[in-house]
Amino acid sequence: MRHHGVFTYIGASTETEILPLCRLRYVGSAHDWQVAIYRASHDDYAESIFPDGLPFGTCQDALDLACGLYLNDPTAWHDLRPPTN
Repeated sequence: MRHHGVFTYIGASTETEILPLCRLRYVGSAHDWQVAIYRASHDDYAESIFPDGLPFGTCQDALDLACGLYLNDPTAWHDLRPPTN
């Protein structure tokens, strides 16, 4: 992880490099963060929503989202449920 302003950048470490996964934006609560997924094809970050349809979530939810996408494992989101209201 590295921090720059209101952003926290999360990457996966290999023996030779750090692969970018996502960027979190602090929105005023320790439990509410916005997420942007790294796009290697454009070398940038694209704002995203969480699997439950909300534009914010926890850091763990963001990591599950990024790892689920990069590891092609949608079961990483099994605990997320859409809002009921």
